[in-house]
Amino acid sequence: MEALSLPAALSLVAGGGAGLSPELRAALGASLPLLQRDYRFERVWFWGCIQGVRGAYYIAQGLGPDRAAPRSRLYSLNCLDWSLLTPATEEMLALAEEVKGRFQGDPSFEYSLAEINPEAAARLVQSGKEPVMKEEARLIATIEQIDRAVGIVPRGAFVKTPLGSVHENRHFEGLSLVEAKKLSSYFHFTEPTNLKNKTLLEKADLDPSTDFLNSLEHDIPQGKGSWSIQLEKGGSVVVLRSLLWLGLTFYHVPMTKQFGYVYFGTGEKNLDLPFML
Repeated sequence: MEALSLPAALSLVAGGGAGLSPELRAALGASLPLLQRDYRFERVWFWGCIQGVRGAYYIAQGLGPDRAAPRSRLYSLNCLDWSLLTPATEEMLALAEEVKGRFQGDPSFEYSLAEINPEAAARLVQSGKEPVMKEEARLIATIEQIDRAVGIVPRGAFVKTPLGSVHENRHFEGLSLVEAKKLSSYFHFTEPTNLKNKTLLEKADLDPSTDFLNSLEHDIPQGKGSWSIQLEKGGSVVVLRSLLWLGLTFYHVPMTKQFGYVYFGTGEKNLDLPFML
């Protein structure tokens, strides 16, 4: 969610019980504008918080002119001092899938892969690397996994130019209340994978400048198995909550440009989802 509208946005997603203390809100209000200035970001988004056993990681994202380009990610333990994270690699994502359990809250904590996955540990030893994974690397991979799986935006909020870059749609005035209650009105804000599988008849109804992302209606399990849609604040706010990554909350105020998502959770995927349906 946008750093400038953080207090109002947090109040819109507070129905799930998650939020920040007044002290942390004040710290973010002071540090995020400085973060944007020092790193020369066009926009700064507050991504959320991953709660560990002994501490929490607060995550921010920096965006450049192309909104679909890889984002810079930073973490803080106190919402004041920020450290830049390296980009996620496929090796990090594969190793993070093997690690189970809560985060510790210490970036230097090391997970022993020899106990978790001996085969992966043996491959690392053969390549001359230590068979350990630092919690900072797991943090990077978890943020990437959550963004790929459940980072969403409303349909029409972003447009793709003929040159391939993605920008905010200045003509977007929000979804109507009827459209806002449909899963098909929301897209995954990541590289599309299902568009090539559509038939010519389905592609005929798509606008290539706005319908260039994957829709939530095709998520597995299909229908509302992966998402919970609710109207809150007297029906003035539409709130989507992910059932796959518990703690991810998206909000949109219909007929306005106000939307965003935030994550407050433990950084663990809900592997029990198939048994909850």
